Amino acid sequence: MTDYKQYLNEQLKDADFAEEWERQAPEREYIKAIIAARMELNLTQKELASRTGIRQSNISRIENGNSSPTVATLQQIASGMGKTLHIEFRQKSG
Repeated sequence: MTDYKQYLNEQLKDADFAEEWERQAPEREYIKAIIAARMELNLTQKELASRTGIRQSNISRIENGNSSPTVATLQQIASGMGKTLHIEFRQKSG
C-alpha cells in the first residue's frame, strides 16, 4: 500500500473526515473523468482549451479541484473532446 493510501485510510477512521471525504466524492469523480478522457485522447490542457474555448488556466483549476464548474462548462469540456456529458443519480451504498 502506498503512503498516500495508508494516510488516507488512517484519516478515514475519523468520522468528520470520512463524512467530508464522502461529501466531496462527486467532485473527485468529475475531476477523474475529465483527466482520464483528456489523457485517453492524448490532449494537453492547452489543446483541450483550444477545442473548448475555455482558458487553459481554468481547465487546470477544474482538474486540480480549485474550481467548481457549472453543468454548462462540463458539457463544453465533454463536447470539446467529442464526448457527451452523462449525469446520474445512484442509490447510496450502505
